[in-house]
Amino acid sequence: MSTMNPTDETQGPTETPESSPGLTRRGLLARTGATLATGALLMHGRSAQAQSSAPGAKAPREGSMADTGGDVGRGYRPVIVPNGAKLPWKMVGGVKVFHLVAQEVEHEFAPGLKATCWGYNGHVHGPTIEVVEGDRVRFYVTNRLPASTTVHWHGVLLPSGMDGVGGLNQKAIAPGETYRYEFTVRQAGTCMYHSHHDEMTQMALGMVGLFIIHPRRPVGPRVDRDFAIMLHEWRIDPGTQRPDPNEMTDFNILTMNAKAFPGTAPLVVRKGERVRIRFGNLSAMDHHPIHLHGYQFRITETDGGRIAESAQWPETTVLVPTGSTRTIEFVADEPGDWAMHCHMTHHVMNQMGHGIPNMVGVKPGDLDTKVRPLLPGYMTMGQTGMGDMAGMHHMPMPSNSIPMVGGKGPYDEITMGGMFTILKVRDRLDGEGDPGWYAPPKGTLAQLAHADELRRDGIDVEQPPPTKPTGHPHG
Repeated sequence: MSTMNPTDETQGPTETPESSPGLTRRGLLARTGATLATGALLMHGRSAQAQSSAPGAKAPREGSMADTGGDVGRGYRPVIVPNGAKLPWKMVGGVKVFHLVAQEVEHEFAPGLKATCWGYNGHVHGPTIEVVEGDRVRFYVTNRLPASTTVHWHGVLLPSGMDGVGGLNQKAIAPGETYRYEFTVRQAGTCMYHSHHDEMTQMALGMVGLFIIHPRRPVGPRVDRDFAIMLHEWRIDPGTQRPDPNEMTDFNILTMNAKAFPGTAPLVVRKGERVRIRFGNLSAMDHHPIHLHGYQFRITETDGGRIAESAQWPETTVLVPTGSTRTIEFVADEPGDWAMHCHMTHHVMNQMGHGIPNMVGVKPGDLDTKVRPLLPGYMTMGQTGMGDMAGMHHMPMPSNSIPMVGGKGPYDEITMGGMFTILKVRDRLDGEGDPGWYAPPKGTLAQLAHADELRRDGIDVEQPPPTKPTGHPHG
């Protein structure tokens, strides 16, 4: 049985910058066949039970993300994980070998808010796994946590003994132990992975990740950008240093790839590109209706795989149930800065809780002046809503906390936080970084109405509007 080295041939067009060189057409044919044959032999000859083991193989060169992907000469588009990372792998005897390390991680959710979480390989959430349908994969999982753990490959079709439910499918991985999982990938789609031992605690502390499986022969139009986003919810009280895994209803930090706005990175796209966005939801309790401004899209996949084109439907909001994945696709034909966020309004707030009193309509009068001798800097807030709190960055805040809403925008404070990010579509891109704020062409920006415009159109702002239409409904 020969060891495959996908670094011997010339570079292909779909390589990621960190990948090693790709394959020629003939080399890809030969190696794809060898991989499938090797996978079949391994599946026949090895036990399907997860075993306690330590990686003893020599360290071969890193594998290319495009070495077995897609149909001949086409490959696949590697996913983009905003604010996230990917799990590297090595090719050993025709098997893609990964190493996951469960450990405590100091994580920043947004500037001003950090917490000690549990994750994998120094990341919260765990790094995204990216493989190809038909791959033989081997995962070594090392436990550096103070508690036992397992890994469940959520939505992946595999032997029962590899499913990762502690006590049911395997013994839990004790602190200091390394277990081996091995199986052949039999499907394509967007799956996930997470702890399945004391999952209420461990998932609430961050032990989740995405598992992307590209089809060996792609279906549907080829995409230019393929984004992967994990949705999650946390309870982190101001001043505390760890998420509270006992929370059941009052989550106050809502994240995309473990970041809350304004800590979320934008999704940057060139006009005319076809875009795919994959959403996974491993929140403890809540579903998330993700709404994209400026576009209609088609829902093309669920966690059960690709939806037939005849059954796809157009939407502007996709509901992602907890424990599920959904994938959308569209062509980015309209430049601009477009909001993308959960449409459950409390999910676009930061560190807000049910214990806050309703101040809307309160008339504080000279209360602030009277209170400040006792509480210097006191300011009554909330009587006109929460929007003004977005601009309170200059005020003293409790330790390890962030303002309830918002971040700076090009015109005012953006009065949304939490599960919020921005799709930035541009006619041209200079590199792959944040292109800055969009400058609308003349005549396409909403702005203050002038007096002459109001007179021209018969708008009297001093009088209440008529209760019945004054014109004919058909012009």
